[in-house]
Amino acid sequence: MQNEKLTLTKEWDKTFPKSDLVDHQKVTFHNRYGITLAADMYTPKNVTSKLAAIAISGPFGAVKEQSSGIYAQTMAEKGFLTIAFDPSFTGESSGQPRFMASPDINTEDFQAAIDFLSIQPNVDPEKIGMIGICGMGGMVLNAAALDTRVKATAIMTMYNMSRVNANGYFDNDDNEVARHELKVTLNQQRTADYQSGRYQRAGGVVDPLPDDAPQFVKDYHAYYKTSRGYHARSVNSNDGWNTIGTMSFINQPICQYSNEIRSAVLMVHGDQAHSYYFSKDEFKKMTTNSKYTENKEFLTITGAVHTDLYDGGVNHNLIPFTKLATFFSQYLN
Repeated sequence: MQNEKLTLTKEWDKTFPKSDLVDHQKVTFHNRYGITLAADMYTPKNVTSKLAAIAISGPFGAVKEQSSGIYAQTMAEKGFLTIAFDPSFTGESSGQPRFMASPDINTEDFQAAIDFLSIQPNVDPEKIGMIGICGMGGMVLNAAALDTRVKATAIMTMYNMSRVNANGYFDNDDNEVARHELKVTLNQQRTADYQSGRYQRAGGVVDPLPDDAPQFVKDYHAYYKTSRGYHARSVNSNDGWNTIGTMSFINQPICQYSNEIRSAVLMVHGDQAHSYYFSKDEFKKMTTNSKYTENKEFLTITGAVHTDLYDGGVNHNLIPFTKLATFFSQYLN
């Protein structure tokens, strides 16, 4: 097993300023499918003891230079060794063809990050946690149900990508007819792609923004299409996933055994987010008929929309970093 040689950006090209309180370096690691993942590692300065570590990724369609990097750098400032990584097929990570997603592979990406952190000489392998944001929040919950090495997981502004792909937003298309029509369209696109020899892109966040766009689409535009969060490697900031890139989510549900997670889980969501129902429903499922509810917690951020938990919102104050630090300090002890 070995890492593929990746060409990684050397300059600081994040959507947030570099901190003087931590050391930063690019690292790579591979998953069990042989895909090499690129990550930014943030380490507290002047610490000689072994550290608790946190693997971070998301949102779904974002890159480590955006939201996950903000989380990683800030949590490193609070004393944790962190990595923010690009999932398979996206960003600076490898994997061909580009711009594909998989509930299995994206769950594996988190487990591969745990593999990597577990053997770092400055990491205590018994003190490893994860943070997943947006659609990667669903993947991180899936990973928490599978990986017993993880002691604590935080899930921020979660999307269940299987549910939204199969049922549409707010479950408005949760019926056989709608799913059949969707599958017909996607399978026709597969034929067209194979014939043309290239994958059609689905389009990222809509731009220019229509006047009648729903508020959550306006929120996405305000993050991904402006200087606030735009990045040249981000799927959402540019041409989007392949049209068939998320097709497998339709009939591959995730988080089926979340009520068997023994490790600590913190779910955080804004009460003004269009996606609030994902976290509420998943938390209920995780804590129903479960013997392991004492270390499960739900935190609502009053007034926050979905994207406010990407970067803290326009005033950068809505991500509860103090709570996150307390949570991980308690369970990665």
